[in-house]
Amino acid sequence: MNQVSSSPSVLISIDGEMSVFTIRDIATRLLEPLSNGVGMEIDLTGVTEIDSAGLQLMIAVKKMASDHELPLRFVGHSSSVIRILDLCDLVGFFGDPVFIQRGAVS
Repeated sequence: MNQVSSSPSVLISIDGEMSVFTIRDIATRLLEPLSNGVGMEIDLTGVTEIDSAGLQLMIAVKKMASDHELPLRFVGHSSSVIRILDLCDLVGFFGDPVFIQRGAVS
């Protein structure tokens, strides 16, 4: 188990699609702070659609943060994000609290 350092963190919000069509721009926004030794809190409230490319980026960012012992949390999971995490049985992998409101996931 890696101990997370107490280095500074930034909040990054993602809005719209996290898909193969938008992933390059999102990856740049997420990988830059990590490569500079800065942890993150990533707000997924505004994610309207996510595909396997978006999920792969989430996994890669989580692994990179862990490898560099930087804090990283995903917060505000939209129903689209919850759906794909549940479908792929990855909620536990990320270790972030996921709050499901009744009727929010269909």
